Amino acid sequence: MKTPLAGNQSWRRVAIMAVALPLVISLAVMAYAWPAARIAPRDLPVGIVGTSTASQGAVEGLAHSEPGGFDFRLYPDEASARSGIRERDVYGAFVVTSGSLTVLESTAASPTVAQLLGKAGRQMAAHASKAAAARAASAAHGTSARSKRGKAGAEKPARIRVGTVDVVQTSADDPRGVVFSSALLPLTICSIMIALVIAMSLRLRPVSRLMALIVMSAAAALGVYVVAQGFLGALPHDHLATWASLALTIFAISATTAGAVALVGSVGLGLSAVLMVFVGNPFSGSTSAPELLPKAVDDIGQWLPPGAGASLVRGTAYFDGNDSAGHIAVLALWSVLGLAAVLFGHRASPVAKGPVASGGATAGTEGPANDVATPHVPSAEESSHSTSPARIDVHAHAHARHAAGA
Repeated sequence: MKTPLAGNQSWRRVAIMAVALPLVISLAVMAYAWPAARIAPRDLPVGIVGTSTASQGAVEGLAHSEPGGFDFRLYPDEASARSGIRERDVYGAFVVTSGSLTVLESTAASPTVAQLLGKAGRQMAAHASKAAAARAASAAHGTSARSKRGKAGAEKPARIRVGTVDVVQTSADDPRGVVFSSALLPLTICSIMIALVIAMSLRLRPVSRLMALIVMSAAAALGVYVVAQGFLGALPHDHLATWASLALTIFAISATTAGAVALVGSVGLGLSAVLMVFVGNPFSGSTSAPELLPKAVDDIGQWLPPGAGASLVRGTAYFDGNDSAGHIAVLALWSVLGLAAVLFGHRASPVAKGPVASGGATAGTEGPANDVATPHVPSAEESSHSTSPARIDVHAHAHARHAAGA
């Protein structure tokens, strides 16, 4: 018999889901779409070669066209600017002379930034050409307003030549650098799935879970590397270091998720998924650059494993591991916190309470660390029909206690 109260509860659940699900979907779309729609340079580190008048004019032009967009670093010559790009101190540099402008860029650091610097270089050259023409016209007019030579100088101003040099290029098999940025989301999801598998294995002791996390992370990283480099050719340098970077990234995400599950159960799985998938991935800057994202978003992304891992893999694959210490520290911190939670977490995951978790341990398998053996209490029928020595022993003890009481 159905009661009106049960019907009201069902409608209440439907109403809650009708409001909650669209809200969650909207927030997820916003997390990915908002940073992508607001891409612009924000304190983007770039180099300026020399301290000449032309170099100062280039700085003023960039600062005027993109207020707060660039963080300028001065270099004495072109060789030092190229070294700064290879060491990941700057994304690119401008070599400015009186008649030419060379844009030093790095598509391996970020194809998006490389395009932006090329566009900025052309704008700077056009602005400098107009300024030179204005100065030439003013000088010619001051010398002789009716001089034909002055008119020719005003009509044919000197134009600045623009050249582009790609200092650190992406792989020829991945010219746009989209392979790893496209693989970051499935890599994050699979890392969470590794933690889920480990959390469901309640028969494993904490130390065994840690070993399983290490082995599965290393194996998953090897699979990712085989696809990204062996099949697609997108990670061409420092093979061992790049594989280790992938393994550390996967391990940091999976260990954090497993630790959250160990501490708060299935709620930890949801929190970790939200943090890594809907915050860490869109704020990582892997498809553009962290300095192109809105303020504070770039810092948040680089302090989470997906963002730190993406920057680390890019550094090992193309820049000989330069500027990787900070990213390694972030991944190590998340890994240590996750491992500590796995070791000292006192709650088991509710998602693991299925047929596998509820079944008794078989021979050769480990039981849970906190399992307590409970004695078997026989029923009356089992006691009357049992012929095993254990049952006879139970009855013998019962008769002995009865005699003692009598």
